[in-house]
Amino acid sequence: MSAGRAVPAPPPVSLREPDPDVRRGLRPEYTKVNCAVAKCVALTFDDGPVGGTDRLLQILAQHRVKATFFVVGRMVEEYPGILRREMADGHEIANHTWSHADLTTLSSEGVREELEKTEAAIGKNIGHGTTLMRPPYGATNARVASAAKRLGLAQVMWAVDPLDWRNRDTALVERRVLSQTRAGDIVLLHDVHASSVNAVPKILTTLAERGYKFVTVSELLAGVSVEPGRQYRERAAT
Repeated sequence: MSAGRAVPAPPPVSLREPDPDVRRGLRPEYTKVNCAVAKCVALTFDDGPVGGTDRLLQILAQHRVKATFFVVGRMVEEYPGILRREMADGHEIANHTWSHADLTTLSSEGVREELEKTEAAIGKNIGHGTTLMRPPYGATNARVASAAKRLGLAQVMWAVDPLDWRNRDTALVERRVLSQTRAGDIVLLHDVHASSVNAVPKILTTLAERGYKFVTVSELLAGVSVEPGRQYRERAAT
């Protein structure tokens, strides 16, 4: 793509589309990538959706990049249209609990409720549930793993954390992601912070120049034995 030239966003996919792969965003205009060979990276965005997520979706569409959104259930109820746009644009939707609670402080029933309510909110809006979850703060224990396993959800952590929630500094977030990212990594970002969204264009452009391919978490882990309840921070060597 030439510098400064925006690529039109792909047309939205109807929720009535009969092909489940197309509904999940695996469109023919995207080249499927073999992450066992290619330099893949999965960008993930936590805590939304929020109003500012729309701008991030525009940026990702311009670069023809798919990401994974770990959404909070109560935010899904507030911004259901943005969640539906994430799915229609070909991004992956995953579970980030109902209220962003530290799950290790909850009972087994409390953990289950946080995840189940979010699954229900997601399913109501996009027609299906998820297969991935991310515990807030990365805080997990045996109760969390057990609840995730029962619900068929793998625990997705991260290999790269630019601490964008603490340092609302676009240039610093850019430098940290660009200096730390390696092939097969899962990168943690937050679409609730404008400073993080502002860092995305340079991250995408620079990593693409270095030969990286951007994929969803499920695409990154394709060919890896992904088991509900287990933790994944990067693509294991295959």
